Amino acid sequence: SYLGGKLSPFEAWLLLRGLRTLPLRLPHHMKSGLTIAERLKAHGNVERINHPAYSNHPGKATLAGYAGLFSFEVTEDVDIPAFVDALKLFRIGVSWGGHESLVVPAKASLEQTPGLNSMARFGVSPRTIRFSVGLESVEDLWADVAQAFDRAKR
Repeated sequence: SYLGGKLSPFEAWLLLRGLRTLPLRLPHHMKSGLTIAERLKAHGNVERINHPAYSNHPGKATLAGYAGLFSFEVTEDVDIPAFVDALKLFRIGVSWGGHESLVVPAKASLEQTPGLNSMARFGVSPRTIRFSVGLESVEDLWADVAQAFDRAKR
């Protein structure tokens, strides 16, 4: 089973409620998410960025923009649990498009059932971290990410 695989009536109501302001939030998510992704791309502890802006997939031509949702793979010398724990502005969570920034290590969301290794099935690196960039100041978010990298070095 996967996180987010079912939708209860309450979750459906939350989804509909959030859709009302999505057009106002999305441009900020897009700009801030791309800024964080660009800075991560230049960071020495990041091996790969999985962001639609950097994709060569033919479907990219149909996109009018991007959300603040993307993932990245860190180098072996980053302690992922320590990195996530050191973040102050990013909360642990699997949603996206809301006002607050969220983080989830891929291992936490793809290895929920013992014996079922979804990471291997989907080819996801165990060094992958997912960000959903919210509405906070992009400079505050980057400062948070930078200090988390400093604290998570092995």
